[in-house]
Amino acid sequence: MDHTFRHFLDRFLEVWSLSVLEELKNMISEDYHGREISNSEIIDFGYVESLDGWEQGFKFVNEHNAKWILKEMDIIPLRENENLVIISATMEIYGKRLKTGNLFFDTFRKNDLNEWKLVRSYIEAGNFSRAYFEKIEFDKDR
Repeated sequence: MDHTFRHFLDRFLEVWSLSVLEELKNMISEDYHGREISNSEIIDFGYVESLDGWEQGFKFVNEHNAKWILKEMDIIPLRENENLVIISATMEIYGKRLKTGNLFFDTFRKNDLNEWKLVRSYIEAGNFSRAYFEKIEFDKDR
């Protein structure tokens, strides 16, 4: 794996876990496309809507003394300068882990300026039970 991607991904997860919207904006392509499945409803969205969603999520975390619990499940090279990363995400709120979480299939691509960017996502939202997440060994530092 390209060492620049590993560095980028580590920083992406750190920025997410710290809820730093301004830095995250620079890590997402303006051509970004996303699809979220939530309660069998399909929602397609782009860059602006994505930033609105991140802003709402980060605001929630900050207002509820919450903490992101992120786990990098796998990295799958798709083609040169493009990787798919599977990330599971849930939260702890006031020290208690949520009973559900999200599974992200995020595709990152190196652009013409040699910068890695998130270009598309497929998200299964709230569809995984606490029992599933308890099987995953979460990194508490993220």
